Amino acid sequence: MDDKSYHMTPDDFRRRGREIVDWIADYWETIEERPVLSRSKPGEIYDALPDAAPAKGESFDAMLADLDEIVMPGITHWQSPNFYGYFPAHVSGPAVLGELVSAGLGVQGMLWSTSPACTELETRMMDWLADMLDLPRDFRSTGPGGGVIQDSASSAALCAIIAARERATEGGFNRHGAGPGLVAYASTQAHSSIAKAIRVAGIGAENLRPVPVDDAHAMRADVLGEMIEADLAEGRLPFFVSATVGTTSSHAIDPLAAIGCLTRRHGIWLHVDGAHAGTAAICPEFRHLNEGLESADSYCFNPHKWMFTNFDCDCFWTRDRAALVGALSILPEYLRNAATESGKVIDYRDWQIPLGRRFRALKLWFVIRHYGIEGLRHHVRAHVAAAQDLAAHVQADTDFELAAPAPLNLVCFRHTGGDDLNKRLMERLNASGRLFLTHTVLDDRYTLRLSVGGTLTTRDHVLRAWESIRETAAQM
Repeated sequence: MDDKSYHMTPDDFRRRGREIVDWIADYWETIEERPVLSRSKPGEIYDALPDAAPAKGESFDAMLADLDEIVMPGITHWQSPNFYGYFPAHVSGPAVLGELVSAGLGVQGMLWSTSPACTELETRMMDWLADMLDLPRDFRSTGPGGGVIQDSASSAALCAIIAARERATEGGFNRHGAGPGLVAYASTQAHSSIAKAIRVAGIGAENLRPVPVDDAHAMRADVLGEMIEADLAEGRLPFFVSATVGTTSSHAIDPLAAIGCLTRRHGIWLHVDGAHAGTAAICPEFRHLNEGLESADSYCFNPHKWMFTNFDCDCFWTRDRAALVGALSILPEYLRNAATESGKVIDYRDWQIPLGRRFRALKLWFVIRHYGIEGLRHHVRAHVAAAQDLAAHVQADTDFELAAPAPLNLVCFRHTGGDDLNKRLMERLNASGRLFLTHTVLDDRYTLRLSVGGTLTTRDHVLRAWESIRETAAQM
C-alpha cells in the first residue's frame, strides 16, 4: 500500500509561512516604489501561464518566482498610499494575521454547533461595534435584533430586501403576479447593488422607483413621500426604502430622520447603507451621520473599506431578527442538532444567503484589539483632516472647483476646462503611476473623485497628489 503523502509538512509550512510573511512585509515597505495602476495589457497574464496544470507538484521557490514575475505586474496596488480611487479596500497587519488564523482553523461556521466560538465571537464583535458606533439599542443581540457579518453591502441589501418582502406579503410573495404589486425606492445616487438585489429578489427592476436628489445629491424626502402616496393610490404596496449615508459618487448623506418618518407612517422597511462612511461614527463628532437611524429596520457598513479590516467584511444589523430569520431559514434533516432545537443559540446560516460561512469575526477581533477605539479614531480623523485640506486647496485654485460638498474623506472636484480636459487629466495622471483616481458624473458633468483613506496614506501623500494634479493640468 502506498502511504506516500503529497502534503506540506508542518516544518515546511513554518519555513514557507515565514517567507510569505516576509514577502508581504517587504511588499508593504516598498509599495510606494511601484506604479499604482497595473500596466498589463488584456490577456497578458493569461498568456504567461501554462496551458495546463502540472502533472507533478512544483517547488515552492518556483511558485514564489512566478508570483513576482507573472502575478505582480498584473496587480493594481490598492494598498498604495497613492491609491485614491473608488473607496479603500483595507488591509492591516492584525487583519491579515487574523485571516491567517481563520484560514488555518478552516472552520465552517454555518451552525453554532459546528464551532461555538465562531458564532459567539461574531455576536460579541457585532455588539462591540454597535456600541462603538452608538447604534440604536434594538440592533444589539441583547434586544429583538442583532448583527451578522456578511461578505459585502450587496449581500446585506439583498437580505434586507428579502426580509422586507416576506414581511410585507406575510410570506405570500409570488413573483409570477399573484398578490400585491410590490414597489421599492432608492435615490438616483444609490449604489447599484440595490437595483441588482431588487432583481435577484424577484421584485423586478421596473418596480424600483428612483427618487430625485437635491443640490447636495441627497434623496429628497418630500418627493419620496409623494411617490409613496401615488403608488398607494394606484393599489401598489410600497415595501422597501434604501437610504444612504455616504453615496459612492459624492458621499451625499440622505436625510434619515425625514425618510424614517415616512417609512414608519406607512410600515415600510427602511434599510440604511453606510458602507464606507459608516466607520466615521466611531468618532463622536461624526455621529450626526446616524441621526434618524433609530427608524431603520436594518443598517450596514463595511470595516473592509475604512476600518483596516481586509475584504470581505460587511457588518449588517437588523432591529427584528425574527423577520430576517423567518425569511431565510430552511432546516433540512442533515442540519438538525440539539443546540439548534433548544432555541438557545444563534445559527448564522439563517441570517444570510449562503449556507456556508467563514470565521470572519477573528480578523475583526484582531483589528479592534490591536488599534483600540482610540487608534481607530486617530486614523479616521487624520484621513478626514487630509481630505478637508485638499478641499480647501481646490476651492482656493481658480482653475479647479469642488463638484460636491466634502463632509468626510471624499473630495469630488473638476478642472474648469470642461469634461474632455478632465477626462484626459485623469487618464494622464493614472498612466503616470504616481497616483490613481476614479471618476463619476455629477450634474451631468465629468467629475474626478479623490478618496482619502488608505491604511498607509498620510496628509503628505495627499498634498503631493494635489501638486501632481495641478502640475499635470498646467501642462495640458
